[in-house]
Amino acid sequence: MQSRLPWPEYFMRIAHLVAQRSTCTRRAVGAIAVGGKRILATGYNGVPSNVAHCEEVGCIRDKLGIPSGERHELCRGLHAEQNVIIQAATHSLDLKGCDIYCTTKPCILCTKMLINCEVRNIYFAENYPDELSEQMLAEARVNYVFMEGDFI
Repeated sequence: MQSRLPWPEYFMRIAHLVAQRSTCTRRAVGAIAVGGKRILATGYNGVPSNVAHCEEVGCIRDKLGIPSGERHELCRGLHAEQNVIIQAATHSLDLKGCDIYCTTKPCILCTKMLINCEVRNIYFAENYPDELSEQMLAEARVNYVFMEGDFI
């Protein structure tokens, strides 16, 4: 009999599954919010509802030659973490004290939002170079953990 997956690996695998809904042409990212071993909300990166997907109209960032991690405002899409927060708010769910599992470490924009949601832990499987994000997470005392492994 195969042993059961530990909770963190189980949730990270689900975050990777959620990422498969992404419509971003640059990077597929998934995120889930977990409270008490229960999934509260999920999110993936992509454009808002009722807006043409980047797969259909092309990536503004590619057209302008904008590198990853810069000029976040020049993008048609929302980040996976932003969509988790929106889904939770839409369904009147409080994220305070929950854990966030992300396929990629949150950028500074998402980090600030997650800090204000008062999440407890952020687990991520792919690093993203953002020193300010790390500094603010440490200052806000939000635990962030890189998870190594194959989650697909």
